[in-house]
Amino acid sequence: MADRGVTAASAPERPTLRRRFLGAPWWAQVLVVFAASRIVTTAIMLAFAAAQQQNSWTGAHPDYVDFAGIWDGHWYYIVAVSGYPTTLPIGADGHVAQNAWAFLPAYPALVRVLMPSWESWNVVAVIVSVAFACGAALLFFRLMRRVLPAGTALFATVLFCTAPLSPILQVAYAESMQLFFLFLALILLLDRRYLLLIPVVVVMSFTRPSGVAFAALLLFHLIHRFVIRARDPFPWRERLAVVVAGIASFAAGIAWPVIAALVTGDATAYTDTELSWRVLYLGHYDELVPFQGWIEGAEWWLHWIGVPSPASLVLGCIGLVLLIAIVAVALLSPWARRIGVDLRLWIVGYGLYVLAVFFPQSSTFRILVPMAPGLGALAVPRNRVWRVALVVLGIAGQAGWIYIAWWVDGYDWTPP
Repeated sequence: MADRGVTAASAPERPTLRRRFLGAPWWAQVLVVFAASRIVTTAIMLAFAAAQQQNSWTGAHPDYVDFAGIWDGHWYYIVAVSGYPTTLPIGADGHVAQNAWAFLPAYPALVRVLMPSWESWNVVAVIVSVAFACGAALLFFRLMRRVLPAGTALFATVLFCTAPLSPILQVAYAESMQLFFLFLALILLLDRRYLLLIPVVVVMSFTRPSGVAFAALLLFHLIHRFVIRARDPFPWRERLAVVVAGIASFAAGIAWPVIAALVTGDATAYTDTELSWRVLYLGHYDELVPFQGWIEGAEWWLHWIGVPSPASLVLGCIGLVLLIAIVAVALLSPWARRIGVDLRLWIVGYGLYVLAVFFPQSSTFRILVPMAPGLGALAVPRNRVWRVALVVLGIAGQAGWIYIAWWVDGYDWTPP
């Protein structure tokens, strides 16, 4: 009897889209996740841009790139066009006014090199940010893969790409460039290639303030490796390399304030410039006192919602202590322990840096983005409901953050 061909029952099963995705190389999986997340985020941004009215940066209903270039994006444009002032601007009150020294040069310098004309600033700035964001997503997966199984590392990358602050990856801000170099530096740290991470940290430190925090991480890493040297040998060559990398990171972290002081002739040019933004909340000028900003901030926010002084100060201090305690407990949880000691030490080091020098306000959410390795802990549970809920909450958080911090609604005192 003639063979009538392969029957439907015996035909090879066509691979499903999910199987094709899971069978793809790791980099292809990450690129698919990144592309899908950018489609979602772009749609949210475009919806807000369509409703955006005329403001200080754009006309009504701006296109995407103009909408993505507002807020600090304009400051980076000023740096690219005019550089930095040699004389600090002084306001009517006699104090240093807001100026370009608050914005580090690596990102605007790169965009300036790449753009064909000044009119193309927003376009090129967004392209550079998205390119670094894509690279950061790839490096984030490789970072997570060093401490987590492949599937968990991939879901951690999904959380990174859909997080509430992920719109910052595709606007004219330096965050995506910073994250690219941060994740690369953390990979080199986990691989114990201490000297190779030095130039990476230097570039990162001229992109966003982070060198001092990374130096703190290296100090903690040095102490930890010394303590466990009996079960994990720590030869003198590696000890010296960690010390050299730590010194270099600290030097890179303070280099920009030193440069600002030398150019302007004002020893506190950089810190005075940064503090000029804090005045909008406090209404008065202060010197930079480590950790004072969060105490003042807690008091200000409680007073703003109606809690009178001195109760607002007391409650603010109690709230700050509770916040630190909650973070400490979270870092000691079984989920967090899965991401290893060094990534948790980075969160500690960077968290201490933020507590020491920043004032809590709407920009703090963006400032905390470098703590992204902590997303690896949230990716550990394999429960499908948990994972879907995290992604849904992340996307909803994007809309919430754009509404609160990015979209300009009249006089807006909540900068991103």
